Order: sequence, then C-alpha cells, then structure tokens
Amino acid sequence: MIVIPNTVQEKIQFIISRREVLVDILDRPNLGALRLDATQALEELDELIQEFIMTFPEESQ
Repeated sequence: MIVIPNTVQEKIQFIISRREVLVDILDRPNLGALRLDATQALEELDELIQEFIMTFPEESQ
C-alpha cells in the first residue's frame, strides 16, 4: 500500500472542493469565448481527479 503525505492529500481535497467554482462560472451567460477555457479547465480538472483516485484509491475516500 502506498501512502501519500497528508499535505498532498489535503491539497487534492482542496482542489476537488473548488471544482464547483468552475461549474458556477460555466452557468454564467456572458462568458463568450471564455466558456471554452472554463470548459477545458473543468475537463482537465476532472481528469486529474480521476487519475488521483485511480492512483491512490485508499486516499480518495
């Protein structure tokens, strides 16, 4: 079993908790071209979260 330091786990949990900010930004009607950037950022964040969960399943709970 691989154990990651608490600081890394805390930072990942903080990033996961801030995901909702991107979702809220995407709900704004006046984003224009920034919508593409926000969408891409959300997709990449979701990929990173999935990779973290797959790499450290015990730490993701």
